[in-house]
Amino acid sequence: MSTVRVLVGTRKGAFILTSDERRTDWQVSGPHFAGWEIYHLKGSPLNPNRIYASQSSGWFGQIVQRSDDGGQTWAPVGKDFVYEGVPGTHQWYDGTQHPWEFKRVWLLEPSLLDPDTVYAGVEDAALFRSTDSGQSWQELPGLRSAHGHLWQPGAGGMCLHTVVQDPGDPQRLYVAISAAGAFRTDDGGVTWQPINRGLKSEWELPDPNAEVGHCVHSIAMHPARPGVLFMQKHWDVMRSDNAGDEWYEVSGNLPSDFGFPIAVHAHEPETIYVVPIKSDSEHYPPEGKLRVYRSRTGGNAWEALTVGLPQTDCYVNVLRSALAVDTLPSCGVYFGTTGGQVYASADSGDSWAPIVRDLPPVLSVEVQVLS
Repeated sequence: MSTVRVLVGTRKGAFILTSDERRTDWQVSGPHFAGWEIYHLKGSPLNPNRIYASQSSGWFGQIVQRSDDGGQTWAPVGKDFVYEGVPGTHQWYDGTQHPWEFKRVWLLEPSLLDPDTVYAGVEDAALFRSTDSGQSWQELPGLRSAHGHLWQPGAGGMCLHTVVQDPGDPQRLYVAISAAGAFRTDDGGVTWQPINRGLKSEWELPDPNAEVGHCVHSIAMHPARPGVLFMQKHWDVMRSDNAGDEWYEVSGNLPSDFGFPIAVHAHEPETIYVVPIKSDSEHYPPEGKLRVYRSRTGGNAWEALTVGLPQTDCYVNVLRSALAVDTLPSCGVYFGTTGGQVYASADSGDSWAPIVRDLPPVLSVEVQVLS
């Protein structure tokens, strides 16, 4: 029988939740690194017991932790993230230029091909790579050459928060940055191009043809169709059928097209999930009803998934890294909230139940299926 392991990063530590494939009874381990902000935990697809964690504090700075036994024990690895060359400047909130400064690691993304390679998305936005299991980090500076002087922080900072690997092409990577947009490399990270054509950001960008400056919240892809991408933008749910060269809107009948996370069903490439939030100033569900929305048509036609979720007086948020799916036949779906709840569905979203309540605000949720 398979084991399911859910990795949860919160404002005050990390938690590891485990169950069998029935996903009804859960054991909770944690808090690991109590009191620290854990922006992200992610396990290697090639060595599932190798887990990386981004441990951050305004007082003590950034630490990267690694476990090689499934989270039972941890050890710090390299924490030096140095921009290559002269970092230069990027656009600030007021339109002036501001020096590039490292603040924290938002995302750790282990390689699909090499158990010792892992990517780190950081703030101020840049992509780093380690080929020695996190002991040392090197920037891929070609990304900042893609009009980096025009990138500007979003409300949460100028963070590289999403890395998507093409399983069929090891040279192709996608990243998303708030508030710069989406970018793609086809040569392993040496050169990058903005892939933001079709995105509309009237309130933020007066130029409708701006190459960069769009606030992309998350990108998702089904491994069986690596050329099809789905995006949750600051406003609008978007889709690309040509590896990001062109995007079009698929928000359809959603009650709000503002939100943070997006995910694709493990076995159905046209089934996608989003969690609408009322607006960019009111970060809670429309009407105080916590609803995940599912489209089985690749967008436009959406259904509200409500069974087991609070439908009155619920004012939590679901952040960009806090939605994940497992690979079991029924495809489990998991999300965490800023109210400290982690919900799970063992039936592709038809019904939900809380795994755990009353955690610190949840920053990230990832899931592993262990044979």
